[in-house]
Order: sequence, then C-alpha cells, then structure tokens
Amino acid sequence: MSGLNVTTADLPGWKHTYSGKVRDLYVPDTETLGGAHPLGDVVLVVASDRVSAFDYVLSPGIPGKGKVLTQLSLWWFDQFSDIVGNHVVSTEVSSSPTDGLVPAEVDGRAMICRRLEMFPVECVVRGYLTGSGLVEYTADGTVCGVPLPEGLEDGSRLEAPIFTPAAKAEVGEHDENITYEQVAERLGMAAAEILRDLTVQVYGRAEEIARNRGVILADTKFEFGSDPETGQILLGDEVLTPDSSRFWDLKLWKPGGAQASFDKQYIRDWLASPESGWNRTGEPPALPAEVIVTTQERYIEAYTRLTGQVIEL
Repeated sequence: MSGLNVTTADLPGWKHTYSGKVRDLYVPDTETLGGAHPLGDVVLVVASDRVSAFDYVLSPGIPGKGKVLTQLSLWWFDQFSDIVGNHVVSTEVSSSPTDGLVPAEVDGRAMICRRLEMFPVECVVRGYLTGSGLVEYTADGTVCGVPLPEGLEDGSRLEAPIFTPAAKAEVGEHDENITYEQVAERLGMAAAEILRDLTVQVYGRAEEIARNRGVILADTKFEFGSDPETGQILLGDEVLTPDSSRFWDLKLWKPGGAQASFDKQYIRDWLASPESGWNRTGEPPALPAEVIVTTQERYIEAYTRLTGQVIEL
C-alpha cells in the first residue's frame, strides 16, 4: 500500500492498494473472483469521510461526506456526458463476493471505474479571483502566466474563465501552479490543447447550471486520463464537489472579501483563526463538534441546491 497511513475496510472481492487524502482505491481480488474481473480492467474508488485542508488530513472526519461526494460526482457526470465521457463503469451493489460489484458496506460512496492512464496535471479553471490565484495576481497581475486586468479584488468575476493548471504533488505535498506552456512541454501541445478546451467547456456548462440554482461556481479542478485500449480522454476522479470546488451563495456574493460558501472553506477559515490556536506548523488540531456539524450541513446544502434532490446519509 502507498499513500496515506489510514485504516481501510476489508471489502470482499477487492484488495486495498492505495489511499489518498480522501479516497481509497481497491483492485479486484482475482483469487476470490476466480480470474479476471468481469468488467475488465477496473478499480473500486471509495470516498471516505476524511477531510483535508492545508495539505493535512484532519481529524475527525465529516460523517456522510463520502456519500455526498460520490453522489454529487455521479450527478455531474450525467450533466455533461455529451461533452466528455468519464471513468465510471458501475455502481451496482454486490449480491455475492464473487460477482465483483460494489460491496454493500460502501454502497452509495463507491464507484467501479475504468483504469485510466492519468495525466499528471490538475486541470484547474477559475471564473472568479480568489485563493492562490488572488495571491499570485496581487504579486504580479497574473495567474499561472495569464495576465488579468488591473483593479480586481477577492471574489471578482473574471471576464472569461481561465485555465490555470497545477502539477500534481505527492500525498502531503502542495500542488504547484504551472503555466499552460509548461503543460504543453510535459504532455505535448495536442494533449495540452484538448485538456484546456475540455476543462473550460465543462466548467462553462457547470457554471451555468449552478448559477441557475443560485450557486456561484468560483473555481474547480478536473483530472483527466486516457483509456489504455481506445486512447479516448475521459474524466476521472471526482468532479465538482465541495472538496474540489468553491461554491458561493449567488444572492450573498459581494467582491472584496470572503464569500458565503458551501464547501470546506469554513474549515480552512477555522484553522486559520485564533480560535484554532494553530499557526500552520505541526499537526493541526482536532476539529470541534460545531465545525464538523456546520461543514456537514454545508456539504448537504451544496448537494441539495445543485441537484434539487434530498440525500440521506
């Protein structure tokens, strides 16, 4: 096992192989299955209730968070299936350890996915200026090499969304912002253009959907990979969740400072506050009960507002 040192579930028909900050990956247990997986070269992606901020996995987790992430990702995948395919093969629940389907223990927060050759780039797209983009803009007027107009402030809407990629980091390390030209150097111009165009196109569709539901999609990130058999570029990982995106309340949006959000910014703000007593050195403190409850409520509200559906955790 590589990645984080975390406790994972033993799932019939699957072997744990890796843990990231939030997700656990399993490969088919060929001995249990009696051979290759019936769905081909697949992995089981399980979203845990772990939560991370400032490159640390925090404790305790947010109850039900893994289910919200998975169900919201599945909903979003459907919203732009005409633009780009994705890696999801099945979410059907297993009736036998030998059928290779989703174990009942992780029903609702797991997906069987096609194994992709992932591009080593975080495809970040910004429609609003905030976060690390704001820091870079304040320093030199650009974000990832993209020049922006003068006079923008925290929360300003950009004239058009911009592609601001980042190089993927190891678990526990911080992703490094890079330029589009650096992406082209690493992947080739053809792949860089496809990833940039898909990223901006998917964001455009998602931003419109969210806005119509009273939610601002300020920025987000996507991960893409290629199908080893067909070469087709597909969306992988998760998409447009409160973990990977900034969701703001449209009615309360006002440039010039922090925005009312439906994501884990609440946790970041608490950690950065005097109340936490943490100066971003050493292990962060345990999250208090009120922070856990409020974060859970915001994740659920994001799901409900965006999908119009109720989720039971």
